Amino acid sequence: LKLTRVTAKMALLACLAMAVRRGPATTVTAFSLASFSTKGAAASRANGVFSLSASRARKSNPLAFFGRQYQREASTTASITSLKSTSVVAELEKKLEITHPAFEVVEKDVVTEYGAYCTLYRHKKSGAELLSVSSDDDNKVFGITFRTPPSDSTGVPHILEHSVLCGSRKFKTKDPFVQLLAGSLQTFLNAFTYPDRTCYVVASQNEKDFYNLINVYTDAVYHPRATSDPTVHAQEGWHLELEEKEEPLTYKGVVYNEMKGVYSSPDSLLNRDSQQSLFLDNTYAVDSGGDPVVIPELSFEQFADFHAKFYHPENSRIYFSGDDDVLKRLEIMDEYLSEFDRSPESKPAS
Repeated sequence: LKLTRVTAKMALLACLAMAVRRGPATTVTAFSLASFSTKGAAASRANGVFSLSASRARKSNPLAFFGRQYQREASTTASITSLKSTSVVAELEKKLEITHPAFEVVEKDVVTEYGAYCTLYRHKKSGAELLSVSSDDDNKVFGITFRTPPSDSTGVPHILEHSVLCGSRKFKTKDPFVQLLAGSLQTFLNAFTYPDRTCYVVASQNEKDFYNLINVYTDAVYHPRATSDPTVHAQEGWHLELEEKEEPLTYKGVVYNEMKGVYSSPDSLLNRDSQQSLFLDNTYAVDSGGDPVVIPELSFEQFADFHAKFYHPENSRIYFSGDDDVLKRLEIMDEYLSEFDRSPESKPAS
């Protein structure tokens, strides 16, 4: 292989750059050439091997400057990060001490693995418990969970989960949940029905949007339109439809149709039968999602009574996490919780 003088110089510069990166005591063997075409360098042409120490390379190579500059910048960045970390910790520690006259502090703790500074509050008037988790995460999360153990398979917890998001006292639109999905800056927006509890969760990185989501969800769970408007129960739960006058009446409904799909899955049926066979005398013996055969037995009155009993602040667990203001969290929730008095009958025994 015959290299030109320009090519040789480029290869040499590459070697010097490698020396700078590897450190001051590194000896660099760049490459071996069968022939190196530089006049008056017979020894070089003979073996084609060049060895240079990195210290010598730095004296003769301007690239060494960038190595030293990088080290200085890395050191400066580490110092800034350390200072920032210290200031963040100090700020989070202050949040542990925040109080509000409507709440009493039950417990404080720090989860160091997650940088989470946690305070458990209890609302004095309503009895609601609120876990406030402060961290440097800009994805702010709010959740509210109710213990909702069903006594039958009419699916009332599941139907109620759908129904409370169909308008409320403050937000009278028919489907605020759908509108939030389309127009909000949310990073998460959903609700879940479990065998023994129902959860409502929102998250957003935008603070103003986050507070709006909290207001919509909190007003929805405590003051839903569904408990005073039977059409919501009929729409989300079950109703009768007549598609053709010659055809028989058929059952329809959002949850009813959803659970028909669930009960057509062999895996789902096996899971339900296994659970109900293991737990014969408690809430896990029935289906909180609803059995399509049993769902039509749920009346509007039973539906409204279930909400009145279980959707009370004393039966709820409220959760916040992120870098938003702790005092603002407490102020927002106190606006809703202060309307309620304690209700021991709303809190089922474990």
